[in-house]
Amino acid sequence: MPDEEGSSQTQTLQRSLIELTLAYDATIEGFGRALDLREGETVGHTSQVTEMTVELARAHGIRGENLMHIKRGALLHDIGKMGISEQILKKPGKLTEAEWVIIHMHPQNAYDLLASIIYLYPALDIPYCHHEKWDGTGYPRGLKGELIPLAARIFAVIDVWDALTSPRPYREAWSDTQARQYIQEQSGIHFDPAVVKNFLNMRFQKRLTKPIVK
Repeated sequence: MPDEEGSSQTQTLQRSLIELTLAYDATIEGFGRALDLREGETVGHTSQVTEMTVELARAHGIRGENLMHIKRGALLHDIGKMGISEQILKKPGKLTEAEWVIIHMHPQNAYDLLASIIYLYPALDIPYCHHEKWDGTGYPRGLKGELIPLAARIFAVIDVWDALTSPRPYREAWSDTQARQYIQEQSGIHFDPAVVKNFLNMRFQKRLTKPIVK
């Protein structure tokens, strides 16, 4: 009977761990929705870019626990903006140079917020590095090429695509054609060329293979 008792305790522990993980993830998703509301984003913005990021990560062969870290990182991609005033985040006109300096601090803010949380540390690549650029001109650390974590390279394309195709107070949303051209032009400059290729295949190949409804 001791074996049965041990097995029961193990199952109970496993259930507790699963329930705890689900609770953590529900909290993270809640943070994502709160960030959308604070920044004036459309409802579901964070979940949408997260879904696209996970899909693109799968196209790069990422699976299992690593994929879950990417999902959590995407949900928390702008957590660092919690330390930035709404006057700057929601400013309808152009930002001043001083305001841009503050905006550029949000990846470091994210690192400072999350680095001490063991559960979320593996998800830091996106919040900390998604504004780095393939040619090394990004921020906060000026990482270049494959020194930028793959998760951040993947999310960078999704993030820019979503920003371009969403309306802003100072401009209308770009068409898919305009955004596609920009993404292609920035391949090898802002974005990892391999990620751009997979993204465009994912985004447009599906459309080409859909049946035509008459």
